[in-house]
Amino acid sequence: MPHRHILSARHLLGAIAGLSLGALSLQPAQAADDIIRLATTTSTYNSGLLDNLLPAYERANDVTVQVIAVGTGKALRMGQDGDVDLVMTHAPGAERKFVDAGYGIEPHGVMYNDFVLLGPKADPANVEGMSDVDAALARIAESNAGFVSRGDDSGTHKKELSLWASADVVPDFSAYKAVGQGMGKVLSMASELQDYTLSDRGTWLAMQDKLDLSVLVEGDARLFNPYQVILVNPANHEGLNTEGARALAQWLISREGQQAIDDFRLKGQALFHASHGETGFDAQKTADGSGAGQAAGGETATQQAAPRS
Repeated sequence: MPHRHILSARHLLGAIAGLSLGALSLQPAQAADDIIRLATTTSTYNSGLLDNLLPAYERANDVTVQVIAVGTGKALRMGQDGDVDLVMTHAPGAERKFVDAGYGIEPHGVMYNDFVLLGPKADPANVEGMSDVDAALARIAESNAGFVSRGDDSGTHKKELSLWASADVVPDFSAYKAVGQGMGKVLSMASELQDYTLSDRGTWLAMQDKLDLSVLVEGDARLFNPYQVILVNPANHEGLNTEGARALAQWLISREGQQAIDDFRLKGQALFHASHGETGFDAQKTADGSGAGQAAGGETATQQAAPRS
């Protein structure tokens, strides 16, 4: 692992008891201006993206990026409380509320991928190949097939709940499990139990060789998954490293940063696609579930979302 101090949600709860997050650096002798605190989703950590992107930036700028990997809901609450300098999340509706309430400033779209519905090869609900994710989820509920939900207020959890609502299904069937875990652990549980689950494609690609699951439903426009970086509003909190956070955000949307995102591969497959700094809010209607199935010509959500040049 790189030298960065990466905290999961579980480790974070223990670490903050009696301590400020600013005291958690691996290099306590550094000045605060040399530490940038980034709250981001478990998907950017589990996929290996940040371990690939950040070391070169840290060396070039003589800074340490302290990454706290949690669900989107927790990341935004940390930003609201001033515990971090910036957030990178993937829930456009929640992000808009965060900015509109004055907790965040300068939102920039960074990248996108898409969500996929995974399940066992036996596919007891018979959803493989369906183009309508809502109909697939309804069929899973009707057949009372096992489904593992993150249940952690993450961007993936928010997306899943919006899809159940769009399908007019209350996910209270007996085989539904809300486990309150990150994406990696949920994928491992779904594989072990031979249940269905919803995953971002990046984490799935990073872990697929360890899992006994298959992609059963993909390509619905409602599965589009944009990521956005937002600075925490310095007007609300003292002691934020806003200058460092802004520099990191600008690098992520720069030609160099965007190329690094596009170049990140795992076994030859791209896990994320750069969005060239366009605001994630532009994609909110699609991401929040108002898209209508596949695009004309059978394009997937990822293909639909190709960035403008």
